[in-house]
Amino acid sequence: LAEKKKRRTFRKYTYRGVDLDQLLDMTSDQLMELLGSGVRRRFSRGLKRQPMHLMKKLRKAKKRAGPFEKPEVVKTHLRDMIIVPEMIG
Repeated sequence: LAEKKKRRTFRKYTYRGVDLDQLLDMTSDQLMELLGSGVRRRFSRGLKRQPMHLMKKLRKAKKRAGPFEKPEVVKTHLRDMIIVPEMIG
């Protein structure tokens, strides 16, 4: 039975036809060109305290995880937070 089971393939993330690896390598200006007008406007006006705090939490969780480990789950209540490529993984 175990032999017949397929290995699980991981989902390949893309945004508007651009792979996640390429998105992570992009500068913020290049990324802004892909995003919609509302998101561009929000980023140009700057992120407030709560979204910045969430980003810090996510970076901290990624840093604590090993190189090939999945980072621990970070809970949040920010429903209107914009998902950026840095958050995925």
